[in-house]
Amino acid sequence: MAFSGRTAAITAGIGAVALGLTACGGGGGGGGGTGGTLKVVGSADVDHLDTSSGYTTVSSLLTRQFARALFSFRGSDTFEEAIKVRPDVAADLPTQQNGGISADGRTYTIKLRQGVRWNTQPPREVTAADFVRGIKRICNPAKPSGGMAYYTETIQGLSAYCDGYGKVDAKDPKAMAAYQNGHDVAGLTARDDKTLVVKLTSPASDFTNILGLQFAAAAPAEYDRYVPDSPQFRTHTISDGPYQITSYTPNKQYVLDRNPAWSAQTDQLRAQKPQRIQITMGQDSPDVVQQQMEQGSADLSWDQTVPTSKIPSLKGNANFKIMDGSTSNPYLVFNTLSPNNGGALGKAQVRQAIQYAIDKTALVQIYGGPDVSEVLNQVIPPRSVGYQQFNLYPTPGNGGDPNKCKQALAAAGYPNGITLKFPYRVSSNHPKIAQSVQANLKACGITANLTPDTNGTFYNTTLVTPADAKAGKWDIAGPGWIPDWYGNNGRTNIVPLFDGRHYGPNSTDYGGYDNPKVNQLIDRALEAKDAGAAAGFWAAADKLIMQDAAVVPFMNQKYPIFHSSRAKNTLYLPMYQGFDFGQVGLS
Repeated sequence: MAFSGRTAAITAGIGAVALGLTACGGGGGGGGGTGGTLKVVGSADVDHLDTSSGYTTVSSLLTRQFARALFSFRGSDTFEEAIKVRPDVAADLPTQQNGGISADGRTYTIKLRQGVRWNTQPPREVTAADFVRGIKRICNPAKPSGGMAYYTETIQGLSAYCDGYGKVDAKDPKAMAAYQNGHDVAGLTARDDKTLVVKLTSPASDFTNILGLQFAAAAPAEYDRYVPDSPQFRTHTISDGPYQITSYTPNKQYVLDRNPAWSAQTDQLRAQKPQRIQITMGQDSPDVVQQQMEQGSADLSWDQTVPTSKIPSLKGNANFKIMDGSTSNPYLVFNTLSPNNGGALGKAQVRQAIQYAIDKTALVQIYGGPDVSEVLNQVIPPRSVGYQQFNLYPTPGNGGDPNKCKQALAAAGYPNGITLKFPYRVSSNHPKIAQSVQANLKACGITANLTPDTNGTFYNTTLVTPADAKAGKWDIAGPGWIPDWYGNNGRTNIVPLFDGRHYGPNSTDYGGYDNPKVNQLIDRALEAKDAGAAAGFWAAADKLIMQDAAVVPFMNQKYPIFHSSRAKNTLYLPMYQGFDFGQVGLS
């Protein structure tokens, strides 16, 4: 997942005629009262407000309030509970036993709940056709989804449909609507208003996870009037969730009020506790946001993490928590295509030598110590499918072994070391990480020349331009990876980073790593009928990737998070790295 991280107020459109709303249900857990304004403060606006294209943690957390998918998650203090896929608009979780999944694992028949309604005038039921429309919009030519491959590679006929959709005029909403409504997808059928049938290209044990991403949220027919995620779209959002956007000032503020068309009886995952949710943007300092929460002028952070310097003093504070994670963030990636140093990084022996150089305990300290981050020595982090703890390159206390690195580098044919180009992100802790790694490499006889890079350029240009990789414009880098979902998530943990068949422009297999044996294991894991069967294949792929030393894993970051004293019933959503807004009671 990408990392998360305007002037007159604009009244949200079509479905938001009924402003001055009255409470309509509540529930969803104890702690705190209902009513009041939940104050959320942070830095930047979402990347996209449209569910078809939003791809950051904050966009997902925001759209959760007004857009519902077939499946989703329930906030919890327990990681294992919070990552369980649960029915949202779907009436049940489909299984072979209840007839929701066919015997061959290729057909899903999903029944929808009664009573889930759009906040249109008058309110109307959400239908299976709305979910067909939502999935079709994923590959719209104006703002296509970064997660499109999850759907085109699993749903029959969607790839061909998207190929055609991509040729439509991206500035013409009528042309897009005409294509969308005039072309069927073989694997998507609204059998009736409350039955969706999805046919897959092959079994996919993680398909409910895929349908639980915001990309696959239901979309009302009114969205056909606008270019996806355009300014016009952003002021005409429609809600089937507990809240609706009633005011939006770009880059400055969102105001969400209770949606009177929502019923607590139809939603087991969300609540409608605050009367209003106010999200104020433009505060770039994590220290200032932290101070505002401690003083009570803000309740939650929007997109800022707890400053590392504050963590020691916050331990024991009832409003501070360190939540479990399952990430590889950051890690060191090798440009295996670089011609520099005679193509040294294309050789596994050289990459293996560098594994011994890194002092991972020092890197963990930069992020607040072992309470906040844990050393990672394999690709798959704890609490993700296929995780089996192992370490092919042990060093004393995970502190690095420069002598072993030197010996291995000499055995690989480089007794005098090598010189590497090392672009690094200038934000947050990344400069310190780069300097620490640079010092580790120097002790091993490797010169790493650091060049600063902005976060946007780093991910949008530097690492994702194959011609630059092949020209040797960079050798090593320190990106991070947060999977799009947790649990049964090999498709989002292993595939994007290590399936060489996907290498090309904008690929997240940044270094062009490609091993046919790994690719074969990926295919077998993806086609497994359940997570248990898939786990063995993912674990085997992890071992091969680490034998090849495609990357140097650094750490699995946990997530320190804070809330104001008046915020109660703060239930965590790991995939969004935040508390579920609608569940928060205000004292």
